[in-house]
Amino acid sequence: MNCSTSPPDDLRRIVESARRLGIELDEAEALQWLTALAVSQGEEVVIDDRVGVFGHRITMLDFSPTDLEHFRRIGRLVEFKDIPGKVETALALSGSSAQSKIQTYPGDADYFERINILAATREEACFILADLMRQKILDTLHGPTYQFIEVKFGSYPQEVIKSGRRCPKGSPISWTAEEVCAGKIEALTPSGQPVVITWEQVSANPGWCKLDWVVADPVRGQLASASNMLDVTWQAPDGTITPLDGYLDPYFQEVYLEAESVPIFAKLAQHVSANALDEYVEQLTNEVRKYLTKDINYGKAAKRMYNIFRLTGRYQEAAFLRELFDEPASMLYQVWSLIRTLDDCCQAGTSIDMESVRQQADELILAVIRVLEGDQEAAVVRHLLKLRRTLDQAQTGTGLNAEAEAARAELINIINNFFYEKLTAVPTIRNYMEELQRTTP
Repeated sequence: MNCSTSPPDDLRRIVESARRLGIELDEAEALQWLTALAVSQGEEVVIDDRVGVFGHRITMLDFSPTDLEHFRRIGRLVEFKDIPGKVETALALSGSSAQSKIQTYPGDADYFERINILAATREEACFILADLMRQKILDTLHGPTYQFIEVKFGSYPQEVIKSGRRCPKGSPISWTAEEVCAGKIEALTPSGQPVVITWEQVSANPGWCKLDWVVADPVRGQLASASNMLDVTWQAPDGTITPLDGYLDPYFQEVYLEAESVPIFAKLAQHVSANALDEYVEQLTNEVRKYLTKDINYGKAAKRMYNIFRLTGRYQEAAFLRELFDEPASMLYQVWSLIRTLDDCCQAGTSIDMESVRQQADELILAVIRVLEGDQEAAVVRHLLKLRRTLDQAQTGTGLNAEAEAARAELINIINNFFYEKLTAVPTIRNYMEELQRTTP
């Protein structure tokens, strides 16, 4: 922390800003967080022996084990298993799921998994990964409580037109369940000629790998989008570690779910770039700039600014945003995310029961009524009621489309207004945003 200020000094400024904006702030919790950041750095990675999780020490300050069993249960669906002498894995929570202490209304169930493949050659490692991923998808296509949606794997070897969309050469490929089962994608060249791209063909350069499902949780009575983003490495016989996508991801926003994963994590972490923190902050900064100038979304910008501020010593701004995420209006993020999930559940081929979808829509309406007031509540409930009425006649596989898009658009507008008002009312945050907007390439 900046040596010119102490936690109490910072806390007073945060309290003043929060009160001006009508934000409830738990002063004791905020002081505890600031004090924890101000003490000696100590070990960069810490283990919670009580519940068996570990992660970067700043990340662990934001993690609550309250829903740990829930996340471990979904984790058993999305995770890849170890294969002794061949595949080593370490599964972690990421995104808002790893910040459950401060984000009362997280969006999706996001996971991150390190997969280290021991093989004689890179080519063999890529083949093993391709086989692992395809088999994982085939094994989890659908069930009473889950439905596979899509996977990112490989990149287009040439420009193609797929489903009416232009896909540039080198861009990531999104595979549907049907395409994974067939092991190929059928598309057109820009001149209209048919072209077939196979799973095996793109496996030599897997690139960005991410799998997505929709999960119905009968215990909590909720639907959720569950994703697993993979960071895959090849370990050669001489012990050399090589990321298959050319970059070994840092670990600044991950909470690993099993203490038994410490050895594989430690082995890979020592190969993370010495400039990893600077590179991570730069990546987040570029994302903030995008959400402030192109794809306007002040809520997403705020989430990324929080991570930037807490990792770069701007603790006063970070503490303010920490409280902001616990505000009732921020639950709109959960509603927005779940509307997209409802849409996924209504698409062709889903195994999620329509009654579960209707139940989730009812829960969304009740949640909005509980936490919002006035014009915000009226606008959101109006769109959700329209959406709910379409579900009474909807059959599985018909989709929501128009009503879902209308509700999503309204929610994004309200979310943007809420976060814009709060962010720009804090001078240092407003200045930071304006500087990024001015320096847009």
